[in-house]
Amino acid sequence: MPTDIASTPDELFETFVNAQTFKTILHSFDELCRSIRLDRKTVGYGKRSLYKVLTSRLPSWKSKSLWSKIDKRGAQKEYENGNACADMKVCIVGAGPVGLRLAIECALLGARCIVVEKRDRFSRHNVLHLWPYIITDLRNLGAKVFYGKFATGQIDHISIRQLQCILLKIALILGVEIYQNVTFIDAIEPISTQHGWRAQFKPENHPIVSTYEFSVLIGADGRRNSLHGFQHKEFRGKLAIGITCNYINHQTREEQNFEEISGVAKIYNPQFFNELQQQTSIDLENIVYYKNDTHYFVMTAKKQSLLDKHVILQDFPDAARLLARDNVNFMKLCNFACEAAQFATKSSPQFAFEFAEDHYGAADVQMFDFTSLFHAVNASRIVERNGKQIFMALVGDSLLESFWPTGSGIGLGFFGLFDTAWSILKFAKNEHPLKILVERESVYNLLSQSTPENTKNNHQLYSINPASRYQTLNSKSCTIEEIRHLYDSDSIPTIDMNNNHVKLNKIDRASMRRARSFKQAPSPIGSSSSSNGSNHEENLLQWCEDIIHPYSITVKNDTKSLQNCLAFCAIVHYYRPDLIDFKSLQPDRPISNFQILFDVMQNQLSLPLDRKLQNSLILSMKSSIEERIHQSSIVLLQLLYTHFHHDHHEQQLQRRRSSTPSHEVPPTIVVVSKKATDETNKTNNNNSTIKVSALVAHYSNGDTSPSPLNVSVNPIEKTKKHE
Repeated sequence: MPTDIASTPDELFETFVNAQTFKTILHSFDELCRSIRLDRKTVGYGKRSLYKVLTSRLPSWKSKSLWSKIDKRGAQKEYENGNACADMKVCIVGAGPVGLRLAIECALLGARCIVVEKRDRFSRHNVLHLWPYIITDLRNLGAKVFYGKFATGQIDHISIRQLQCILLKIALILGVEIYQNVTFIDAIEPISTQHGWRAQFKPENHPIVSTYEFSVLIGADGRRNSLHGFQHKEFRGKLAIGITCNYINHQTREEQNFEEISGVAKIYNPQFFNELQQQTSIDLENIVYYKNDTHYFVMTAKKQSLLDKHVILQDFPDAARLLARDNVNFMKLCNFACEAAQFATKSSPQFAFEFAEDHYGAADVQMFDFTSLFHAVNASRIVERNGKQIFMALVGDSLLESFWPTGSGIGLGFFGLFDTAWSILKFAKNEHPLKILVERESVYNLLSQSTPENTKNNHQLYSINPASRYQTLNSKSCTIEEIRHLYDSDSIPTIDMNNNHVKLNKIDRASMRRARSFKQAPSPIGSSSSSNGSNHEENLLQWCEDIIHPYSITVKNDTKSLQNCLAFCAIVHYYRPDLIDFKSLQPDRPISNFQILFDVMQNQLSLPLDRKLQNSLILSMKSSIEERIHQSSIVLLQLLYTHFHHDHHEQQLQRRRSSTPSHEVPPTIVVVSKKATDETNKTNNNNSTIKVSALVAHYSNGDTSPSPLNVSVNPIEKTKKHE
């Protein structure tokens, strides 16, 4: 977009303030910086350096009113005048409202912050309900300078697109770097102590982000969540089919008279919904209508009504299949939404709602399952490789999805990002990783329960410090044992625990690197002597090798089949082919393979695998440290061997060794009687529970000595007896 060469800096600032698209905001800010001779590369990005130069060269009254608000916010003691995180580099994936708001906090703390966004425009018209503290927060950042109608009168909502525009402008002013059309792929570990953490992006040759080294990585890209290493749980209640739609607001006199519906449910206003059903045959549970840049509706429809109106073509018990694209008549869905909107607004017969366009240029109407909600099991983790630590965290919908009709999404999203900014500050202050994680996960436990009613009332005193916002705060409700697996380090953890408190001991981490090779790893299971423990480990690996040989995979001198989980899945498939579809497993999807394995081991084989142990095993398998891979492999192999080692299975092993060609996957074996299997499994599982508990205790303390556990008969000796 060309700019008049005669434009003054004040005029260009006004153009920047009024810009309303992703591209024009970025372009107008570039033009503004160029007009005042502000070279962002020369000025730098940390310590609010760009902001300081910008404020000194733009003295207009309108800009000064904005500077005063930002300065007041930046004066909070946590920021230390922009020096609190001066040496910190942050990468945020996703330029949604929560990602941009966190970027602002990082800039106020003095960190250099880069935000990458895979799209090149803001197109989400859906309207957000704003909690009172968010209105206060955005006002204090100067939101009304960029959007004069913000929070006018009783208006307590704003479109996602408009909020993104406001936050993008504030972030740019504070020196945040934002790059569009950039997709995050994965984090890249430092290859030596001289290098830092980087990431793989598309395009791979991006001049800035491809070489950017950072120590904080934040996932703010919504439900899809690109950051690896975080597990999610799904909560599904009774089926509730939600419909959202946006219509262009032409600002006509009739549209101005439409009355908003902040939220009405059938149980509270049955007359409204009964009349709707009588006149249109549309049966709804509730409806919300907000008037902003668009007419925004969100409603929960009854399944039978959608079937009767031929919106849904065929009934299925599975929600995903029911709402699949090929089972929905899109034109009928549009008509359904328009009829509901016309009734709710009491529009005249001559008035016709016109759909706004979504990101793909189609009518902005969607139908989905409201009751399928995801939340992350943990909010953060810290990984250390070659002496370089990285703090990883999730925010927004990547962390916690809220139920749309409650309007709590952005409220909880902002609370969560403030909590994350507090952890980033602690990380910058070099607090012990476990202490940071204990506090972050303890605060995360409070997030989903937070409401405007049970949080502190003085919103002007809110800061990134959780104590300023939560009424009842216990920052040590999580114990170190519960979060220890979230600290993934290639060095030996050295902490003292006393009543779950961390005592910080200064140590030479470099001198404590684990340097043993795969063959020299200490024994996690075996006799008390190192030699016997080592022999037992070798026997377990040989037993595994014998089992998986027909599957054309190996574990000798190669950890790939262990790290991608194929070896462990092959063992389960060998004995119980009914539990795992081995041919469907993909070597390049190790996390998925481990989740399948853990689900089978825990739910089908009743083996003792709690969430903490599962996370620890996955993180160890992703490690580049051979000893960690070896230790975790032995734990899993011992569990599987203990479960499957009884006489009948060993006899099956002998028969199949002699009859199965090496290039074929073994056929299904004959299953023993259920009674005999149950009795054997019960005995084995009781023993396994004791052994796994001891193993977890042994390795969670960072102990590299042989495990105190004893195994009476090793697997190879037992096999030889049957031979």
